Amino acid sequence: MSLASKVVVVTGSTRGIGRAIAEACGRASATVVVSSRTPEAVTATVADLRAAGTAASGLAANAGHYEELEALRDHALAEHGRIDAWVSNAGVSNGYRFLDDEAAEELHDLITVNVLGVLYGAKLLLPYFREHGGYLMNLCGRGWKGDATPYTTAYGASKAAVASLTRSLAAENKEHRNVSVNAFVPGMVDTDFYRDDMPVSPRLEATRHNVRFALEAFGTPVAEVGERCAQLLAAEPGATTGKVYPMLRLPQLISGGAKMAYWGMTGRMRPKP
Repeated sequence: MSLASKVVVVTGSTRGIGRAIAEACGRASATVVVSSRTPEAVTATVADLRAAGTAASGLAANAGHYEELEALRDHALAEHGRIDAWVSNAGVSNGYRFLDDEAAEELHDLITVNVLGVLYGAKLLLPYFREHGGYLMNLCGRGWKGDATPYTTAYGASKAAVASLTRSLAAENKEHRNVSVNAFVPGMVDTDFYRDDMPVSPRLEATRHNVRFALEAFGTPVAEVGERCAQLLAAEPGATTGKVYPMLRLPQLISGGAKMAYWGMTGRMRPKP
């Protein structure tokens, strides 16, 4: 149960949850390969990881482009000689909006990155993992159980798809005892997405501040999310497969739900339209 001497590739890892995962893997003595769409962000992140004592490299890659993920895989193999874990973390959210307020291009980009990007990673890495052993981790989120996710409809549908394809890929490869295909659900994490200008439909603007209450009730510190994902990746490949690991536990769900109900009754939270 160790990441020492292992090579971990994390897509979308120059900020937020992906960066926290990369940093946690580095602290666990893994060699880390980072990526994002922005070359400057990749360069800066690699420099920060190396300054912290982590063996690291990186390559700019858009997870929605198969050939760019292929180049990222080839970079990791050329630079470090192996890949032990691939974390499909790169994801897109269109904010808190009615579907008809989202542009067609935004919907296309979300599904391309959130669903096709995960499938592309699996297609590229599973043949290698079947031969050498390895861990494919897919990041899930709100909607992964297939429940309703109003105002984040496309995002929720994409995460339900990720949970489904994770289980299907695990079943396809169950005879390979050296391969794990699992999913990780960080839950609601206080990242710059919520602190910055999150897109909100005009009809929902009055409820924008409710996000802060939800974070207080259900939020998980980003560093803890990174540490938990690194712990999962440290397991022997094949020990578990087809699993979805939620960060949020039942006690927090209960207490968070009670807080939200109280804030709603006392008028601190605005009712949805």
